[in-house]
Amino acid sequence: QVQLAESGGGLVQAGGSLRLSCAASGRTFVPYAVGWFRQAPGKEREFVAAISWSGINIAYADSVKGRFTISRDNAKNTVYLQMNSLKPEDTAVYYCNQGENVVKLTSGRSFAWGQGTKVTVSS
Repeated sequence: QVQLAESGGGLVQAGGSLRLSCAASGRTFVPYAVGWFRQAPGKEREFVAAISWSGINIAYADSVKGRFTISRDNAKNTVYLQMNSLKPEDTAVYYCNQGENVVKLTSGRSFAWGQGTKVTVSS
């Protein structure tokens, strides 16, 4: 059983940057894909980004393309989400998850979720 722990959230002004981390313990990330979802107050959880175990296959939601970058360090069992040019609409709790592959993760099909880290972007 894998445990996922997100960190790096916080309060930032619009236009600023944050880097989120998702660390795994127990079963490792390899060879599974890892993704990020977010849930804003009063809204459903939505896909943000996902990366395959090799790092070759990557997917982003249209709303974050060009601003967010997902990466992974398998030696550290950690996946990162670099968020630049943040907007107030990026405010949400961000969750990482682990799944069989990127395609399944984009639809939320995963076998592990973290507890989330809160990101607040002020205008």
